[in-house]
Amino acid sequence: MNKLIIFSAPSGSGKTTVVKHLLETMSDKLGFSVSATTRKARPGEENGREYHFLSLEDFKQRMENDEFLEHEEVYSGILYGTLWSEVRRIWAEGKIVVFDVDVKGGLNLKKQFGEQALAVFLRPPSVEILLERLTKRSTEVEHELKERIDKATEELKYEQQYDTVVVNDKLEETFDKCERLVTDFYIA
Repeated sequence: MNKLIIFSAPSGSGKTTVVKHLLETMSDKLGFSVSATTRKARPGEENGREYHFLSLEDFKQRMENDEFLEHEEVYSGILYGTLWSEVRRIWAEGKIVVFDVDVKGGLNLKKQFGEQALAVFLRPPSVEILLERLTKRSTEVEHELKERIDKATEELKYEQQYDTVVVNDKLEETFDKCERLVTDFYIA
């Protein structure tokens, strides 16, 4: 059976760090689904590696062509989505697809794939710590930072709809917990 593992979390919770760790340590079992977005690339990001950076017109055309498994306007005017081509590519390699997606996207994927998917909600120890992490990251200007904090507070309300919740307090412990979850799901 083709399987999927969904990692969702409020921005700044560490999901990208956790997913990168899992992909490095379990590369023989896991493949990363590169999401598409209309946002601009951040310094150091590469098209096709972190995201498929698409123009709004291209994104909408792909929506019309039913090329997306799911898509969402995550922030005002910024679209994100999962391309079917990514999922098929990874399954063809005989691997489990790993997603690093926003909370609503994660729930949409879980709804579509049911028992084929393991949905993991990664949460910060507190909203205060999340604010501290986002501020240190310095990738957002002040109004974007407030938007992300407001969104994170809203997203935390959805955690119980996930199969499991992992609190990312101590990174090494989080890595261990997530490795065990993936291994148990892979073997099941």
